[in-house]
Amino acid sequence: MTFPFWVAGKPVTSNETTVVRHSFDGSEAGSHYVPGPSEVEAAVQAAADVADEFATLPAHVRAGALDHISRRLSERAEEIAQLITAESGKPLKWSRGEVGRAVSTFRWASEEARRFSGDLQRLDTDPGGTGRLALVRRVPRGPVLGITPFNFPLNLVAHKVAPAIAVGAPIVLKPAPATPLTALLLGEILAETDLPAGSWSILPLGNEATAELVKAPRLPVVSFTGSVPVGWAIRDSVPRKHVALELGGNGAVLVCPDWTDLDFAAQRIATFAMYQAGQSCISVQRVYAHTDVYDELQRKVLEQVAALRTGNPREDGVDVGPLVNEAAASRVESWVSDAVVAGAKLLAGGGRSGATVEPTVLSEVPEDVSVMADEVFGPVVSLVRVSSVDDGVERINASRFGLQTGVFTRDLPTAFDVSARLKVGGVLVGDVPSFRADQMPYGGVKDSGVGREGPAAAMADFTEERVTVLTGLTL
Repeated sequence: MTFPFWVAGKPVTSNETTVVRHSFDGSEAGSHYVPGPSEVEAAVQAAADVADEFATLPAHVRAGALDHISRRLSERAEEIAQLITAESGKPLKWSRGEVGRAVSTFRWASEEARRFSGDLQRLDTDPGGTGRLALVRRVPRGPVLGITPFNFPLNLVAHKVAPAIAVGAPIVLKPAPATPLTALLLGEILAETDLPAGSWSILPLGNEATAELVKAPRLPVVSFTGSVPVGWAIRDSVPRKHVALELGGNGAVLVCPDWTDLDFAAQRIATFAMYQAGQSCISVQRVYAHTDVYDELQRKVLEQVAALRTGNPREDGVDVGPLVNEAAASRVESWVSDAVVAGAKLLAGGGRSGATVEPTVLSEVPEDVSVMADEVFGPVVSLVRVSSVDDGVERINASRFGLQTGVFTRDLPTAFDVSARLKVGGVLVGDVPSFRADQMPYGGVKDSGVGREGPAAAMADFTEERVTVLTGLTL
């Protein structure tokens, strides 16, 4: 099937098409038409033209559209999961989970749209404000350019589209070139709503065409999820725009000496170091375990990793599939080799077949090699022995990233102390950093980005305060 792209809510074809291939075996996942400059211009202008109308659209209309999208995603869940797996190589179990999350993301946005009401502030707290009341509302900053990555081709799209619709901000979406088909299918569902023409467009463009979209003055908000260098380059290129960045990480886990359920910790570490072949910003990459529990934890992690099934992601029961392409797999393989040369001990895996990398466990890894200092984005985890909780916190904070961290402790003072000191956007106590509830604020600090996702948080990012002062009132 060749998917059309979407301009101002309408399906559009062109003279150019691109084929998307499955990373496991190279089979065709589908194809899509490619927009040209005139279609891109039409989408941007339509967003600008409809901005005022969309901002004043009644909340029940926007919320109703979001409800419809959530419901239709649920009805077409298996079809969409199969497409996610076909274009991304993600195992079906994780694709099905992603569809379920997107259903919730649109539902949460619908609920937030209904209660996005603003605040009242009485001003008679000083004599000069007697009889005055301020109504503080949030209004859209303007049309949004949403740029999404390949690893969650539906739910990370949902985290751009849903909050934009919820606040009445037109959105021009540019999905990742490697996985655009799911976003284009979502366009079919968006087209079933009564949202005004121009309120959304989906343009499957190559990355080289993104720079002009980023600079377009009619798109004053840029929301980007993707790689660190690209994200910060975008922000530097448009200093007067409002730019939100959800970038990478090298997710860490701290296992404290009081944690006794090492079976659970090992299972969570192994699963979420390797899920989606490690292609998640919050996958487990570094594990700092106190020396009192390190040896047993290492043994149990190796047992759990050995039990993971690697193979064709279309098959039920497969836990680990291929990376997005062979080049990515080759890079991960080379990083593992570099770590071993630098003195790391290879405990499991390390091999590669095409785009598939074996689930890999390392120990005794120097902190400055790529598998520790950078974002692997592959099925690789490094186990590190630490002498104290403070030692672990210091090592985690030494990273240039700061997205989420997992802390295994049952001691409440330790949990509060560590979460206060960790320089990250989120701390998960009793679990790995890979947990994300789609309604919660999500994002990082340092090189991991700026701004927060989650419907309510993104709605705040896409809007700005407007104050109306009422005078001559009896309060």
